Amino acid sequence: MTSGAPTGDLANDAPVFQTRLALPNHRQGKVRDLYDLPPERAGEPGRLLIVATDRLSAFDVVLPTPIPGKGRLLTSVAAFWLQWIESRGLCRTHLRSTDAGVIPEAAFQPGGTPRAALAGRVTIGRRCRVLPVEFVVRGYLEGSGWKDYQATGSVSGVALPPGLSRCAKLPEPIFTPATKAEQGEHDENISEREAASILGEATLAWCKSKSLAIYAAAAEHALARGIIIADTKFEFGLPLNADGEAIAGEAPILIDEALTPDSSRFWPADRYEPGRPQASFDKQFVREYLESLVERGRWDKTDPGPELPSEVVAGTLARYAEAAERLTRN
Repeated sequence: MTSGAPTGDLANDAPVFQTRLALPNHRQGKVRDLYDLPPERAGEPGRLLIVATDRLSAFDVVLPTPIPGKGRLLTSVAAFWLQWIESRGLCRTHLRSTDAGVIPEAAFQPGGTPRAALAGRVTIGRRCRVLPVEFVVRGYLEGSGWKDYQATGSVSGVALPPGLSRCAKLPEPIFTPATKAEQGEHDENISEREAASILGEATLAWCKSKSLAIYAAAAEHALARGIIIADTKFEFGLPLNADGEAIAGEAPILIDEALTPDSSRFWPADRYEPGRPQASFDKQFVREYLESLVERGRWDKTDPGPELPSEVVAGTLARYAEAAERLTRN
């Protein structure tokens, strides 16, 4: 298993917008393609193959322009964090391998995606039943949290002190769950009470505690490398047995990605100034370009998304690459 930022000229990568593999149960997330893999040995649970493509989503819309090399960067950052989280005893995770070489040869058919195109893009994880809530932790007030605060003085039902400015550091990180949207739909902030009605009180409390602990540790690690993690979201799942059933009594584990530029807001610490939008290492750069289109009446935040100009593609890749290099350095 490997981690760390990939090397080489990512801008010259042949973009991978979608994949075609001869594996069962192919489905697509906003930026990832998923397949089922057979178990390593008879009687063991099956595995999940996750391929990070170069698709980019913003405002819950998948944009038509790929960011070449983005999938490799996301995979490296997510693998780094998942290993880091496990090594510190913060939480078990689904990560088993990032080696495209373990994919069966039969998966590669004429006209499909070749194995070489998957190098650096593959996460092989334990199969789980995904908990249908996103576990969002906010240390700073931005995005939908800022809009919620302006309207109500709270975020997802969490009351905050009056008079906070945009991007202000919160007195302490807060947990603000959200629904998991289908592709093309929008995530919605919900209260802890609503989340508990979906998951049950005990499961929600466990995942909230883990989310806050992981965020606190990761934020400290990132800040020492010049990056503020303003907010992030986690996903958890219940591990499945060889029959595809949740294992009784087994706690959830951290799944999907973790603490990447796609799932977090990363700000350069030396340029942080509350009261205004921040420079970023994440896809906020793309969001701001898209908001400029909305203001000019050229897009309404629905499918289909607009093509991205080359300077926005290059700028996004550069920001992702710098975040990966900083976060994964010793």
